[in-house]
Amino acid sequence: MNHKMASFDKVERKKLPWWEPVFGAEEKDLLEQVIDSTFLNDGRIVKRLETELADMLECAYVIAVTSGTAAIYLSLKALGIGINDEVIVPDMTYIATANAVSMTGARVKLVDVSPESLCIDVNRIKEAVNSRTKAIIPVHVSGRGANMKKIMAIAEEKNLVVIEDAAEALKSRHEGKYLGTWGHTGCFSLSPFKAITSGQGGFITTNSDTLHQKLKKLKNQGLLGTATGGADFHEEIGFNFKYTDLQAAVSLGQLHDLERRLKRMRQIYELYHQRLKGCQHVRLPACQAQEVQLWTDMLVEDRRGLVQFLGEQGIDCRPFWYPIHDEPPYQVDRANQHFPISSRIAYQALWLPSAFTLDDDDVNRVCDAVYSFFSN
Repeated sequence: MNHKMASFDKVERKKLPWWEPVFGAEEKDLLEQVIDSTFLNDGRIVKRLETELADMLECAYVIAVTSGTAAIYLSLKALGIGINDEVIVPDMTYIATANAVSMTGARVKLVDVSPESLCIDVNRIKEAVNSRTKAIIPVHVSGRGANMKKIMAIAEEKNLVVIEDAAEALKSRHEGKYLGTWGHTGCFSLSPFKAITSGQGGFITTNSDTLHQKLKKLKNQGLLGTATGGADFHEEIGFNFKYTDLQAAVSLGQLHDLERRLKRMRQIYELYHQRLKGCQHVRLPACQAQEVQLWTDMLVEDRRGLVQFLGEQGIDCRPFWYPIHDEPPYQVDRANQHFPISSRIAYQALWLPSAFTLDDDDVNRVCDAVYSFFSN
């Protein structure tokens, strides 16, 4: 195919979504069971989901909560992070990672990212550690893992706890071990743009009996076990971050379709890489064999122009987050600090259409449009 000869006049074509949640018959059946039971709160379906997730990820415990943000916040609280502490966060992540730290009263300490993986630069972590530093939150961007082996070694040397933000990394592995199971806890999201979703929701993984008990109390008003809402003794201060059986029914049905979805996501990623490797104007960060690319990301100099052009062709995509140091609540954290990689890459990066509902013709259409943009 001659990419540069492709014609891209403004014609009416089906819109290609950046992402598209899919719901099936099993979710509806499970929802009906929950409604018929008249118990909609955190109950047996939540427990079933937690057990199946723990088995799948080969970890001891899973605790379902209201969001990925709540998962990070509760992990920090369970590990004793609070006022006067500092937590290392990569400068290029969704702002929720930093906001969860701020919720505890701790200070966010930003660290630049690697230009290859777009994850935290492990070579910059040690210089960010001081006497107030208590934790590291590595973020696994688009399913690519941060270098957890090195991060865990640094954490042990510096006596730090590690909370993995694995919101985009369900079923991705690093050196044979699932991302989200390396640290003291791992935090996952079930928001609309993930491989499985319940609208909102998240879960925490841990292999620690102590943390498991602590997290169960923290998410349930300080109570271990079922709350009556009446004469209950609450052992400590807690909160209400309970997941519900209604939400779990949706997630559980999708979990049983996960392998098919992941297989298609891998195929989409590979096709993009094959088709775009000849385009000298773009770079697609590499994904390792054991990693699952949730979304296919791409770096391009003229991001704004390309996003506009793709939109005119009915092709939806999503520009990357702004670097945290450019977000108004965190601009104070960039004083006397330099973030050369995230300052450049965050404004070059975008996610191509990555919905597992796309067929090969859809992906080829996106690639043809990218070639056409640069040929013009």
